[in-house]
Amino acid sequence: MSTIKEGTLLWEPDEKRKERSNLYHYIDWLRTNKNLSFSDYHSLWKWSVNHIESFWESIWEYFNIQSKTPYQTVLTTHNMPGAKWFQEASINYTEHIFRDRNKDDIAIIHTSENRKTSEISWKQLYEDTAKMQYTLRNLGVTKGDRVVAYVPNIYETVVAFLATASLGAIWSSASPDFGTQSVIDRFKQIEPKVMITIDGYEYGGKRFERIKTVTEIQTELPALEATIAIPYLDKNPDFSQFKHAIPWEQAVAESAEKPTLIYEHVLFNDPLWILFSSGTTGKPKPIVQSQGGILIEHLKALTFHCDLTENDRFFWYTTTGWMMWNFLIGGLLTGSTIILYDGNPSYPDNNRLWKLAEETKMTVFGTSASYITACMKAELKPGKSFDLSHLHNISSTGSPLPPEGFQWCYDHVKKDLWIASASGGTDVCTAFILSVPTLPVHAGELQCRGLGAKIESFNDLGQPTMDEVGELVLTEPFPSMPIYFWNDNDGSRLYESYFNVFPGIWRHGDYIKVTNRGTCVIYGRSDATINRGGIRIGTSEIYRAVDQVKEVADSLIVDVPLRNGDSSTPLFVVMKEGYSLTDETKQAIKHQIRTQCSPRHVPTGIYVVEDLPKTLNGKKLEVPIKKILMGKPVEEVVNKGSLNNANALEYFVRFAQEEILT
Repeated sequence: MSTIKEGTLLWEPDEKRKERSNLYHYIDWLRTNKNLSFSDYHSLWKWSVNHIESFWESIWEYFNIQSKTPYQTVLTTHNMPGAKWFQEASINYTEHIFRDRNKDDIAIIHTSENRKTSEISWKQLYEDTAKMQYTLRNLGVTKGDRVVAYVPNIYETVVAFLATASLGAIWSSASPDFGTQSVIDRFKQIEPKVMITIDGYEYGGKRFERIKTVTEIQTELPALEATIAIPYLDKNPDFSQFKHAIPWEQAVAESAEKPTLIYEHVLFNDPLWILFSSGTTGKPKPIVQSQGGILIEHLKALTFHCDLTENDRFFWYTTTGWMMWNFLIGGLLTGSTIILYDGNPSYPDNNRLWKLAEETKMTVFGTSASYITACMKAELKPGKSFDLSHLHNISSTGSPLPPEGFQWCYDHVKKDLWIASASGGTDVCTAFILSVPTLPVHAGELQCRGLGAKIESFNDLGQPTMDEVGELVLTEPFPSMPIYFWNDNDGSRLYESYFNVFPGIWRHGDYIKVTNRGTCVIYGRSDATINRGGIRIGTSEIYRAVDQVKEVADSLIVDVPLRNGDSSTPLFVVMKEGYSLTDETKQAIKHQIRTQCSPRHVPTGIYVVEDLPKTLNGKKLEVPIKKILMGKPVEEVVNKGSLNNANALEYFVRFAQEEILT
């Protein structure tokens, strides 16, 4: 695998592309309506973060956000936590989804391993949402009630969410590949009134029954009053064991009256949904985000940074247990068609999603960095195998996309392609370091800091730095920050999660470098940083180097402090099928790390593992593994229900007991 220097210029948009972008139109609008002129994106960004009230008020006006009551104050305070946005306004998220839509246009394309590809018009989506709202109202669901969903990424899930939000009720979802206890740990905290669920699902060509699992979950939810059950795995499943089961067909049945949505307007800072942290270090944190904060941020991010229009077909590979599902649904706010896929992205092979791109005439292909890396290692050439003439954007998140991943997209997908690597998180349900169609693409770099997001890189003294790796912080309030954690009555858990390192400043937990060009590089989680001899680097730099060794399929490195004040840095590798960890391979790994990172960061030992423990969203468990190797009991540092391969932990437990780290 060839290497490419970080920061290498790979692509530049032509003038026509810049001029037809949504961002160009917004800049022109600011000039005409606000008498503000900006020569480039970075001058616009500086204004947006140094005058955040003026910026977010302009977003309100530009998108003509509808409020039943006018706002008096854009932002109550710049202090964090505690800042409130547009606090007098009352809005409804679902109302903005459906306004000004052409009823005959396609709203959703959906497909899965056990369903054929289908298209849903805006008219059908509206009518099904109205019918579902009617059912929820009859079940007594009102503002503030919780509706939970243990469901895949399918059409019915979108309908159920939009109906829930239309009533001012609070949504929360979990993917059906979550284990029983993992779902209980989430839903039990928020005491739902209604559950949406399925009988089972298919993944990788295998059937997974879920009726028994759902029954076990429901025994732990005493406040649950009803279940809306979707027959997904089989045509006529037995839902009799569920609490007050209502079949999906009945929930969206035709009525004598023409279905009409009634919008419950709630305060801007009232809850829209509850997202949960991965739960790798205990019970997942129930992160509550507001109707208004999500609405205004997703309108901004998806319109200006993803450049979505009514002509786009927007896809992101995700499950309902990842915040990218919520972000994908936000694509409807722009009038674009969203594409849902439920299934294994590598079944029957790694070409599955590229085939989907051809079939659906996808314009924006959202995925994870790990999927692109897997395609790269499999030596796929989608550009030759499929008609990707409609595709103009590949977006990536979940972990840092290495420079080689950028290059592979240009070499083997399409030459004229906008590669948009982004970073954010569940905590804000968006990306605040992302892309714009008016800037060039450099290998390994994220194009820009998002509008209205005052992102900085802080050193250990809490001072902003440029062209140096530091802590990613937000120094001004941001609309989609959590309004609170559920049941965190005194706010202490929220404070400890984000504000206890730099008081009054949001510390996100990533290492970042902001370049003098305004681009950014993410180096992984700051609490998983490798510190050797006072020189710190992110784990992503190590993984990039190890990826160059053809025999290695995956890797994980941790920095374990020792009693003598030094530390040990064991590297764990998964070998490709047919290869073993020979002395030659070890030397090749060390050579790559020595030359691409530094001699100080060569691992103190290299060990073969059959599998690496990862969350259900595919993230490596660096910090929990580090704590296990420091002697912490597994049950104290990781919630096994949050993992897709909990058995992989056993190796590290044995390793901690048997190995002497040096």
